[in-house]
Formats: sequence, C-alpha cells, structure tokens
Amino acid sequence: MTLVNIYGLLTYNNPVPIDSPSFLPVVKRRQNTIVAMLIAATCQALATLVFQTVTNNRIITPSLLGFEAIYFTVNTATMYFLGINTFIALYGTTYYLSQVAIMVIISLILFSTLLSKGRNVDFLLLVGIIMGQGLRSISAFMRRLLSPSEFDVLQAKLFASVNNSDKSYFLISIILVGLVGAIIFSQSHKLNVINLGAGVSKNLGLDYKRSIIFALIEVSILMSVSTALIGPMNFFGFLAVSLTYEFAKTYDHKYLFLMALFLAYFILTSAYFVMNHIFNANGVVSILIELVGGLYFIYMVFRKEKR
Repeated sequence: MTLVNIYGLLTYNNPVPIDSPSFLPVVKRRQNTIVAMLIAATCQALATLVFQTVTNNRIITPSLLGFEAIYFTVNTATMYFLGINTFIALYGTTYYLSQVAIMVIISLILFSTLLSKGRNVDFLLLVGIIMGQGLRSISAFMRRLLSPSEFDVLQAKLFASVNNSDKSYFLISIILVGLVGAIIFSQSHKLNVINLGAGVSKNLGLDYKRSIIFALIEVSILMSVSTALIGPMNFFGFLAVSLTYEFAKTYDHKYLFLMALFLAYFILTSAYFVMNHIFNANGVVSILIELVGGLYFIYMVFRKEKR
C-alpha cells in the first residue's frame, strides 16, 4: 500500500501527459515531497519510540521537551528583530543547521544539567514543559507586535507541511538521520534492557544513566531535524508508535523500529495522497494527522485509566 501511495503521489493527477517531455520534470518535483516524508517519518517514529522506552511511558511524546516552542521562538525572534526581508532571505543549509543546532544545544544543556545532578527523567519532562510554555508565551508576545504581512509570512513558515521543506536540506538531513538511525538500531539491545526499568537495568550491568542521556541526545537530534525540515508535529510520531504497539506483538526494538517506520511513512503518504489528490485540500493534511493523533491520545489516556 505504501508503494501504491508513493506511485500515486508521483503520477496521479499529473496535468502533463505521460508521453510529454515535461512529464518527468513534474515527477521529479514531486519526488522532493516523497523524500521529505521519508525523513520526517523516520525522525518521528524512531524518536518517539526511543523516548517512550526511556521514560517507560507510552502516552507521552518528545514534543514535551519543548522542540516546537524553541522552533517557534527562533523563527519569531528572527522575524521580530531582523524584519521580513531578512527573514525571507534566510535560507540554505547554514540557516537550517543553525536551527537544528540551537534545538540540540538547548536539549544538551537540559540533559547534562538536570540528569547529572541525580534528577530523574520525570523532573526533566517537568522542566521541558515549563520551558516550552515560557517560550511559547514569549513568541506569542512577539507575534502580536508584528505587522499583518509579517505575521502571514511567519505563520506560513511555522505551519507544519512537507511543502515547506527545501531539497537543499535533504543531503545533510539524510546524513544526520542515517547516522543517528544506525546508532539507534545498533543499540536496540540496550533499549530492550532499559525497557525493563532502572532497577533491572542496573542489576544486568547496564550503565543506566549514561544510556538514558545518550538516548535522549539521539531523540533531540531526530526531533530537531524533523522540526526544522517540515515544522512541528506533536502527535504524528505518537500515532505511528501507538499503532506499532498494537500490531507488533513483540518487545524487541529491532522489529519495533521497522514497524514504526513503515507505519509512519504509510500514514503520511496516505494522508497526503487522499487530501491532496482526492479532496484537493492541500493545507489541512498536517492538521488532519494531528487531529487523529490527538483523538487517539485521548483514547489511550482513558483506556489506561480504565485499566
């Protein structure tokens, strides 16, 4: 089905006849969307699965660490202090990497400061929520002071969409995601142990705190790449990983990672194909995914309460 979705996104409703010389250029432009979806699906699926394993909680998402708020604040501050002309002119690999670096550095400061002092992951989540709320308030205040034209340009940038992705970012994104993904897969046996809890992990000889910090760094890199590339998506990874737990009757992270990646890519390609080519609603795809993910999150909370 995923291959069918990809073929449909590339060729369906192509205004140029297949025997025309302009057919392939149109397909190549659509390939950028397919690549952006693959990068985003990989980042969201792997990051959410690792994060839920580290926190031993299946109803939370990495967005609690404040990546969305940092992304909003960086872009809003750029528009507010530098103006609309500079904001529009800022593009390219340097600007993209600077956004990723800011989000990763702030995350590293949180991890190294809090976890090194004996704080647990729950305290880290609490600080992330408070920090995120504070940054959202600051960015909201700055947005209120923008002119209507500046606000419109900024809002288009902050709206999560694969159409916001720039193909010049793909190479560095693939390298980053590929390296981090390879490390995560190679450390899947450690995540299997971490999933048993802190006490069991220490009894089995695992350096629990070091493994937790290392895993959170991987999560921060993946979430930063996804957010800087296509924008913030809070419940997309949660939806894919929750369905993975339902369909994959195993606790081995090697298989969970593969299933989560497949489901995330299937959800994203299906949603974009249906909304773009059937309902002609280009701007509501991410909203629909977040709506379904949010409703599933509420369902999971109530189901856990009943248990």
